[in-house]
Amino acid sequence: MASPETPEGKETPAERPLIMRYAARSDVGRIRSKNDDSAYVGRHLAVVADGMGGHAGGDVASASTVLDMIHLDHDDYPDGAETVLADEIQTANSLLSELVHQNPKLSGMGTTVTALLLEDRKLHFAHIGDSRAYRLRNKKFEQVSIDHTFVQRLIDEGRLRPEEAETHPHKNVLMRVLGDVDASPELDLDVLDVEPGERWLLCSDGLNYVAGHVVERMVRETKDLRECAEILVDLTLEAGAPDNVTVVMLEIVEETDDDVNTAAVDVVPAAALAAVDEPEPLTGSTSSEGPSATKSAEDAISDSKAKAAREADAGSSFSAGDPSDSDEEADDASSSADESKEPPTTTDPHLGEHLSAEVLREELASRPHELVGAAATAAETGSIPTVAGRTVARRAATVLTHKAEQDRVEEDEPVRRRVRWLMPAVAAVLVVGVVVGLWLGYAWTQTRYYVGEFDQRVAIFNGISQRLGPIQLSRLEAVTDIRVDSLPEYGQQSVHQTVPAGDLDDAQAIVENLKNTGSASANCPATTATATPSPSPTATVPVPSTAAVATPTPTSTPCEAAK
Repeated sequence: MASPETPEGKETPAERPLIMRYAARSDVGRIRSKNDDSAYVGRHLAVVADGMGGHAGGDVASASTVLDMIHLDHDDYPDGAETVLADEIQTANSLLSELVHQNPKLSGMGTTVTALLLEDRKLHFAHIGDSRAYRLRNKKFEQVSIDHTFVQRLIDEGRLRPEEAETHPHKNVLMRVLGDVDASPELDLDVLDVEPGERWLLCSDGLNYVAGHVVERMVRETKDLRECAEILVDLTLEAGAPDNVTVVMLEIVEETDDDVNTAAVDVVPAAALAAVDEPEPLTGSTSSEGPSATKSAEDAISDSKAKAAREADAGSSFSAGDPSDSDEEADDASSSADESKEPPTTTDPHLGEHLSAEVLREELASRPHELVGAAATAAETGSIPTVAGRTVARRAATVLTHKAEQDRVEEDEPVRRRVRWLMPAVAAVLVVGVVVGLWLGYAWTQTRYYVGEFDQRVAIFNGISQRLGPIQLSRLEAVTDIRVDSLPEYGQQSVHQTVPAGDLDDAQAIVENLKNTGSASANCPATTATATPSPSPTATVPVPSTAAVATPTPTSTPCEAAK
């Protein structure tokens, strides 16, 4: 098909791909001892996570979630990206559950997630918790996300006015969050049309201490994205900053020729991420990002070390490589700063923390981006949250292949899973045993016979004269012409009560006996009688006329009675 032409006859230039220009900043605030916020932003992905769960677990939750999602920062989705964000957040939720299972001290930790994924000219949005996403488009500034909080529910139900929410005692109570729960998290998902020039602000709830109209004015009037992010964080600090605060500013623009090898606003150089463990400068990755994206190697090293030290001084759970040791780190901040420069090694035969950190750094060095907060500290110190070898291997494979999940074989199946399948197996065996037993019992009954009554006649039945619920355990085999009422009383009772027989021949013999003798018995005793003795006559001894000599009476059996 011919390309469309302008009135002057020139071809219309093809639409350029859209990318994000961005800036990010995170601060621990004035009150908190460590930063539980994490954020990542690149040309196609932006995500903010606000961790919670006490001194030990908040930074672990947010950093684990953000670091597990960074491989999504690309626009190569042949099958579309409709479910990519949701699937990856579900995977991150499973990771947090596994971390808690491995280390119970992290129980109760969780994190919010607010993420944007730019694909072609669509913006995929995913959200859970109370971090926020604002959009400025066509001069309209609006909050796109909905707070999953108790006070927001009260507002939605008309039981609380919005202006009362900031002073409500339960304003920080979350109704939905990513964390160590078995149930799948309920996410807010949407696919939005995107236009070049629109701006987005992603932030943790620490920015809520700055008035909404002030935030809107800064986003509208401050043209430079980095300056805008810096101003918003500074305003939060001036307001007291009782919580951590993280701000990500981004603008949707068309990709230019300079964007192919350069960063849009500012890039955390690869040297800054590898400086802690690898003082040698990285070749290739920094040169490809162009002059606007690089610093000198010395500046990168010094900046990264200073940042790692600041995060360690703030009590980060990652400074010693073990999230559960945060209490000891807070007591000895200077020692933690030293430890952060040399992450512990591991003898894990699977992929360990050192290899996970190496793969992560290679991934981060492969594209322009900014990583701030607890996730940046974890990447710089090499203390990547891990769940044994299989989770680290999964993450490494995910980073390298841009897959959200990879099939993996578990060598040792958890005992809980085996117990879960044991009970149904035992129940199935019991059911099969009962069914087989009943069938064998029924089959045996069908080898038996008995003589009984059918339609007032003597009949032969196959089976036994019993019922099993609705099941009759016998069937009519044959009906004779012998009427029951023609039998003597003893024979009638026998037929009414049924006469068992070992087999069909035995049953037929009983019927023949009933016909001939009126008795169900095959052996009928002979009639017996005692002879009446005749008195011996005598002439000399008279017999008194009144004397009677007893004459014995013959006794009859049932067989005789029948005769």
